[in-house]
Amino acid sequence: MYKTIPVVFAVEDTYQIMVRTEEKSFVWVKIGDQCFYDHSNGILRSNTTIHRITVPSTLLDKTGQYTVYKRLLIERKPYYTETGEISQKVYDFYPVKGDKIRAYHIADAHNMIEEPVRAAQTYGKIDFLILNGDIASSSDQLEDFDDVYELCGRITHGNIPVVFARGNHDMRAGTTIRLADHLDHTLEIAAAPEGYYCREA
Repeated sequence: MYKTIPVVFAVEDTYQIMVRTEEKSFVWVKIGDQCFYDHSNGILRSNTTIHRITVPSTLLDKTGQYTVYKRLLIERKPYYTETGEISQKVYDFYPVKGDKIRAYHIADAHNMIEEPVRAAQTYGKIDFLILNGDIASSSDQLEDFDDVYELCGRITHGNIPVVFARGNHDMRAGTTIRLADHLDHTLEIAAAPEGYYCREA
């Protein structure tokens, strides 16, 4: 099960698709016939509920759709790791284009969810979302980062880009040392090697 709707962060010439899951899982994304993985040193990450999949922005812009795959981790073993069935969900994606664009900007939400979401709905259709820091009042617990995903998911539905800039409150308290694990930052793209097809097993 997914904890929140995926968020597509725009970072330089890439998108970082961040996926929150309820349970520790393997997660990957397919765009067209190419797969991109959440990995560490070539090993699929499964000991986490937050997953980052970095993809070329030009590819997702052109394709206009991505599929998120998730496979529950039951038990990680040196050999024959136990996993659940694969689930998948397709998201349409609308890149920013044209001369007339509409952005919605949120800053200093300080853990408020309903008010910014209602304001965004009143504002109408937008092309991208800007989060300009202090979305949480502090970063005392990892759960404080969930407000970013809740806001983004309810406003963008995983269909448009998000630009995030951290604020001073986002950098307070002990868990900020894990901020880069939970929000966008620059990473190399983890795609399947050329000639390697996307396996779903």
